[in-house]
Amino acid sequence: MNLTLHLTERCNLNCAYCVNEKHNTDMSEETLLKACDLSFSAGNSAGLCFFGGEPLLCRELIYRAVEYCTEKSKETGRKISYKMTTNGTLLDEEFINFAKKADIEIGMSFDGLSQNYRPYADGKDSSKDMERISELLLKTLPRSYAMVTLPPQAADKFSDSVKYLYELGFRRITATPAYGYRVSWTDERAEVLKQELRKLAEFYSETFIKGERFFFSPFDSKIRECISGFNPSERCHLGFRQMPVAVDGKLYACTQFIGDENFCMGSVYDGIDYKKQAQISKRTAIPEECRECALNKRCTNSCGCMNRLETGDENRVSAFQCNYEQALIEICDNMAERLFNEYPEKFRKRYSI
Repeated sequence: MNLTLHLTERCNLNCAYCVNEKHNTDMSEETLLKACDLSFSAGNSAGLCFFGGEPLLCRELIYRAVEYCTEKSKETGRKISYKMTTNGTLLDEEFINFAKKADIEIGMSFDGLSQNYRPYADGKDSSKDMERISELLLKTLPRSYAMVTLPPQAADKFSDSVKYLYELGFRRITATPAYGYRVSWTDERAEVLKQELRKLAEFYSETFIKGERFFFSPFDSKIRECISGFNPSERCHLGFRQMPVAVDGKLYACTQFIGDENFCMGSVYDGIDYKKQAQISKRTAIPEECRECALNKRCTNSCGCMNRLETGDENRVSAFQCNYEQALIEICDNMAERLFNEYPEKFRKRYSI
């Protein structure tokens, strides 16, 4: 069973677009170990994602979880895998070496040239620190990935930010626009974003032609969906795929639903409320307004978390998100068609077709 452990509600950054409330609250060791037990209680393997706030503010809990799960793995014969989502600012050589030994996959939130929208809590710019830490991380864990969140005011820096991260050595980069009440995507900013996506398509094509290893989501995911068609197993399923554990041990359907008792699915102390899980599973995946759209199986309309951030309703997609997905799919399809026609063998090898 895969669980996302919200180790703390504290964070040492004050990102301009962050919608999560900060509290001086950490997960207890007792709750942590109960969560580990739950992860091993079902399925053929266990999986933990260390999350926050900023999880490295509670690095001792991470050390304890790995120590405990190593023994649980030996006892049960079930494999354990680890991930961590971090803002990166507290990464050091000691933890990076520990992560390598424990095989923790690290995803680091780093916005590249728009990192100035992610200052420390005291207002200090985190950009230079992130550049230094990225080099330290990639030297030991080269498959670590950068996660870019793009606020509208930095839309014109999008393509240059991705190129900058690539030059730093990241070969796995994910990117998404910022969502929520703290940002406002105007038509003008949305158009700038589309132009930047086109520039990124050119850059992505260049790396493809050169045969350079580069994974960039959302491009890779859209191209693979175009090739293989809709794959339900790759879609987010509220309450099933990666259940978050709040600091108090309660289980929720997804991260953005933490604190909403309507989506509370038990706790690490009492176990999963399977009746509530079944009830949530009956939720219609595709919002009603999207059911007649030809692209409804290739966009993120079913992401309840994103919809709630944008519209306040997990069943309603925002106009911005709809327009963004349409533009993204069109750009990816045109790029993929061009690359396939010009480099068919290289394309088949890259996308395993």
